[in-house]
Amino acid sequence: MKDANAGLTSLVKTSGCAAKLAPALLREVLDALPKFEPDARLLVGFESADDALVYRMDEHTAMIQTVDFFPPMVDDPFLFGQVAAANALSDVYAMGGTPAIAMNLMCFPSCLDISVMRRILEGGYSKVKEAGAIIAGGHTIADPTPKYGLCVTGFAELESLWRNTGARVGDSLILTKPLGAGVLNTAVKAKIASDNAQETVIHWMTTLNRKAKEAAEGLDIHACTDITGFGLLGHGLEVAQGSDVRLVIDSRSVPLMPDALEYASMGILPEGMYNNLDFAGPHIDFSGSIPQNLKDLLFDPQTSGGLLFALPPAQAQIYLSRMPDAVCIGHVDRVVPAESGATFHVQVL
Repeated sequence: MKDANAGLTSLVKTSGCAAKLAPALLREVLDALPKFEPDARLLVGFESADDALVYRMDEHTAMIQTVDFFPPMVDDPFLFGQVAAANALSDVYAMGGTPAIAMNLMCFPSCLDISVMRRILEGGYSKVKEAGAIIAGGHTIADPTPKYGLCVTGFAELESLWRNTGARVGDSLILTKPLGAGVLNTAVKAKIASDNAQETVIHWMTTLNRKAKEAAEGLDIHACTDITGFGLLGHGLEVAQGSDVRLVIDSRSVPLMPDALEYASMGILPEGMYNNLDFAGPHIDFSGSIPQNLKDLLFDPQTSGGLLFALPPAQAQIYLSRMPDAVCIGHVDRVVPAESGATFHVQVL
């Protein structure tokens, strides 16, 4: 049996949101499933690839529900629990909701001391408490690969719901966290990441999107999603296709974590990056001479990444004044009707 200080990442092949199933394969499976009879109370299902389901409770209130779990990307059990919880809670924030209650999901190997499980759960509890929610139970199974996450239920006023569809021509695109988590976590696993890089990626992965969501309250948010396993371009593509528009992203404005470009240029790339490239790449128009390492980071799977907002330019400035770490990375430039057969839904300058 390994001791409580054993490295969690030594037990996994892929980590964090980089372990997600390839988006193209997932879409193929979901598209082939039989359809349920329409339910007028189900406002958001999986058809639009949104961040969570939304179910109307009454004429004023919607319930938001999501589930997310993954293998560890850090060796410290407490930090792993924090990252996994922050990542799961993010889906509720991305829908404009407030988390209320959560349940644990835990896969735990027999080779680890039980104290490791306790620390993972304690880390998750700390973030759920910070979110103002509670944990009330869960489910555990024995598994050679450790995994942890949450099923989260939140609530929102119907008029305050956000979706990953609805972006409008002229909107500004705001990103609230820098990219590079997938590359840096891969570098950490390879034991070549700098101390600064490790500290930075842990800081961002354990930062709740609560403040980012609250800073947008009262603004005219046309679309929102969180940037996780499908990367900026994968999730941006979902916004563009769901809104029938084209996004224009200024690659020079996209915030990046320290050392991410260097590691990407060394080929230290997670497997999930290639899956995202296969899925979104055919729909991305790269203009000019954008370096390959920067292109790779735009497809990099993020773990507990930031929120991406589409909102009017004047309101975007208000948002940026409330969230100094947020950055305007582009805009929505024109309508692209679904029936047009257009290939490119995202242009990267």
